[in-house]
Amino acid sequence: MANPILDVQNLTKSFGERMLFKDISFSIAEGQHVGLIAQNGKGKSTLLSILTNEDSADSGSVIYRNDVKIGILCQTPAIQPEQTVMEFCNEKSTTQEQHQNAKQILTQLRITDLSQPMGQLSGGQQKRVALASVLMNDPDFLILDEPTNHLDLEMIEWLEKFLSRSNKTILMVTHDRFFLDRICSVILELDNHTIYTYKGNYSYYLEKRQERIDNERAVIQTANNLYKKELDWMRRQPQARGHKAKYREDAFYELEAVAKRRIEDRQIRLKASTVYIGSKIFECQYVSKAWSRNDGEKNVILDEFYYNFARFEKMGIVGNNGTGKSTFLKMLLGEIKPDSGRFDIGETVRFGYFSQDGLKFSNDQKVIDVVRAIADYITLGNGKHLTASQLLQHFLFTPEQQHNYVYKLSGGEKRKLHLCTILMQNPNFLVLDEPTNDLDIATLQVLEEYLQDFAGCVIVVSHDRYFTDKVVDHLLVFHGDGKIQDFPGNYSQYRQYLLLQPKEQAEAKPKQSKSYRNDTRRKMSFKEKREFEALEAEIDVLTKEKEQIETALSSGQLNSVDIIEMSKRLPLLNEELDEKEMRWLELSELL
Repeated sequence: MANPILDVQNLTKSFGERMLFKDISFSIAEGQHVGLIAQNGKGKSTLLSILTNEDSADSGSVIYRNDVKIGILCQTPAIQPEQTVMEFCNEKSTTQEQHQNAKQILTQLRITDLSQPMGQLSGGQQKRVALASVLMNDPDFLILDEPTNHLDLEMIEWLEKFLSRSNKTILMVTHDRFFLDRICSVILELDNHTIYTYKGNYSYYLEKRQERIDNERAVIQTANNLYKKELDWMRRQPQARGHKAKYREDAFYELEAVAKRRIEDRQIRLKASTVYIGSKIFECQYVSKAWSRNDGEKNVILDEFYYNFARFEKMGIVGNNGTGKSTFLKMLLGEIKPDSGRFDIGETVRFGYFSQDGLKFSNDQKVIDVVRAIADYITLGNGKHLTASQLLQHFLFTPEQQHNYVYKLSGGEKRKLHLCTILMQNPNFLVLDEPTNDLDIATLQVLEEYLQDFAGCVIVVSHDRYFTDKVVDHLLVFHGDGKIQDFPGNYSQYRQYLLLQPKEQAEAKPKQSKSYRNDTRRKMSFKEKREFEALEAEIDVLTKEKEQIETALSSGQLNSVDIIEMSKRLPLLNEELDEKEMRWLELSELL
């Protein structure tokens, strides 16, 4: 390997009894593009903090080449709200050349008003300014912590091209699998308190990781078989063992450690709960919304926008920062009022909203108590239930972690907990605003599978291209100035569509797409009217029967035969009643 820029030797870090990593060693050579992967709470951020000298290890050493110039992009840049963009950059520059570099990079990143206070910028714009302040010094070694968080798709693609063409040495922590695949030539995985090196991109890592896990399972299985024999020998031997048996005793304890290892590899797919949602979802009726900018001009978000949301629809919303994606969601949820028009929401719709801002937890609460405060379990259908603890386990909270206090959780783990609180409410319409930020890849895979199986409706605002491709069936593309395009496909298909367009057409501002999907509301047929009337009578009869059985069971006057018969009848009655009430609700929406 070429002369290493960074050499890490025998690094160990723990917090109390919780071991993050032990005796890990790795090197990063000049020109390598390295991605660091781990589950939330396994020590990614701590390792980066040690490498950037913000934290110290328990033991081991971190050695940089003497002449190396390091640029560090933090996950959440520290800003002074009153500072201007240029003042923020000038803090980290000393020469005129660096000032010019900063202006050039800011222009490429679509930051044109250099006198604007940092506090007036969106999260994505602040991230771009922080990125410019790192790149303007032309560092040899870039350490990037979630560089794509809060960036819009255009800027992510710009950064992707910039880094892939660069001969700089890069170490990054990111959940963006497209980004990892296209930029990184080495993947470091932090797992089981140690570090594994894969010399390839993300796709190569997935293949080789599975091979590693399969090999480890085989080793553990062999160790288990031998462990049983050695355990029997240990139990038969007297306490005062001879010197000759000492080596076998030591070997036994090493074997025991291997046999008791557990591979945290999720095998069971989390099936979404059975939810009911009526035929009427929501209708966006010619909604307009605009904000006044500092220069007195209006920033138009929606301009008489019409959309009729379909049942079981999974929509992705994409667009540059500031085009109004989050504002659209907040208007749908009633948090922001439109200037004109309205949202007509179906009576059966129950929203579950995962916001960018996250959820404020009480630090003295235990993880399991946070979820149980919402519900002890959710119904999956067919009489099956998923407890709060089981849901947390699916999202990679171990039983031990579930009984930890919230203050011990990492930022990514708190995001996971927020997600669990949303799903525990058993909504039938999920609204997810940047759900992938700070979540590890393993959790993203769980969430993707959950959404693919979800029987309700979904709206996702996300800049994670891999996630969007997996989950959504079509897009609303926010172009800015109230221009919204309805595209029938995922993000990769949309990018292919743009590439196929003539250059002049691609550069032209798109016309507003006013979709009238599902605009024709079906009327109730004569047969359905008869069914609707019959259902009302049937529901009334079943409700009375249910009340009679419940009264009888609680009276204490029944014999054992009647108790058994009524106990068998009651769940069947409840199931039949639920079915007929759902059908009644569905038909009532056609009135």
